[in-house]
Amino acid sequence: MTYPTAWPTRRARFLFDRRDVRGADAPLASATKEGVILRSDLDYSVWNPDSNVSNYKLVEPDDFVIGLRSFQHGISHSSVRGIVSPAYTVLRQTGSLNPQFVKHYFRSSQLISRLANITQGIRQGQAIDIEAFRNLIMPVPPQEEQHRIANYLDAETARIDALAKSYERVKDLAAERAQTMIDTEIEREPADTPLRHIVRFREGPGIMAVDFQQDGVPLIRISGLQEGGVTLQGCNFLSPDKVVRQWHHFRLRLGDRLISGSATMGSVSIVRDLEVVGSIPYTGLIILRPARSGVEMGYVEAFLKSSRFSRQIDVLKTGATMQHFGPSHLSQVNASLPSVEIQRRVIATVGDALQFSEQVARLTNGQVALLAERRQALITAAVTGQFDVSTASGRNVTDGVPTP
Repeated sequence: MTYPTAWPTRRARFLFDRRDVRGADAPLASATKEGVILRSDLDYSVWNPDSNVSNYKLVEPDDFVIGLRSFQHGISHSSVRGIVSPAYTVLRQTGSLNPQFVKHYFRSSQLISRLANITQGIRQGQAIDIEAFRNLIMPVPPQEEQHRIANYLDAETARIDALAKSYERVKDLAAERAQTMIDTEIEREPADTPLRHIVRFREGPGIMAVDFQQDGVPLIRISGLQEGGVTLQGCNFLSPDKVVRQWHHFRLRLGDRLISGSATMGSVSIVRDLEVVGSIPYTGLIILRPARSGVEMGYVEAFLKSSRFSRQIDVLKTGATMQHFGPSHLSQVNASLPSVEIQRRVIATVGDALQFSEQVARLTNGQVALLAERRQALITAAVTGQFDVSTASGRNVTDGVPTP
């Protein structure tokens, strides 16, 4: 990589010191792709440490932590004081580096590709070898330029992130609108009919891995429930003779609905592909078929997406050690069964709402992906000197960013 002539380069071993302070009195922290974050501030559950954390390493603000996951997010900048797993490597930059500049450099595609090369093809999920990192050659722009680049990227990435969040909010609002439409339609009628009187449900058989073959009758797995349709993706295969003897009554028919008792609530997949007909669903996948005449399965799909259904399932799962549902839960659910005319009106109304929500999701996801590409390209170009950030835009690049 060619850098501006005013930018010297040095190996990382001369730019970072390893810190190995143990037994500090500080809160627990974790290295994430957003940076080093106190575990108390994480939105998701993390593993519980051993009762003795005396061996945990101290990390201070502006330290960097080489984590345990892939190199794409494996070097995290810390803005907090905490203690991290002894498996992490804690680094402190020398006085010649601006930590904000380094934070952005570690997120650049240039750094990612060079680290991949220096570690001889490190794969997703593997840890970064500290010696490989120490041999990494990094640019060291003049201090004033590091500060200018860091300020520019702080401002520009904040704008991009804010715009991405706006798109995500638009998508969420469209989904909320669709859910409101579903609930409004479903709750117009009283839930006075047991669901088992509307549809029959049968869970796939418990088949052991010893029964899997290289070919034969497809065994549908949860990965085969794709975008509302049943596919052969990720399927196994069973002996045709054994299927005839033991599992023929589980064979899928055209138009069957499949739901998963452990996947996203309300997600229904339809057997539309003739290639799938005759397959066997694995245990945990539940086949739904009309139990009587006058049942529109599109109306049943709308009910399964409704809050009326999810509330009942949540109550039935209360206290269960396994948070999934099966036929025994479904047999206790109550629904409504209006006239066929009303069912079809509900299907049309709900279908329009879902179609609008899905269209919004496609458009916003595309925009968010473009913004992510823009963000990555911007960071890489700035930290490698491909453009002068002081003239990169027609506005004050440090607008809204406090100066040191």
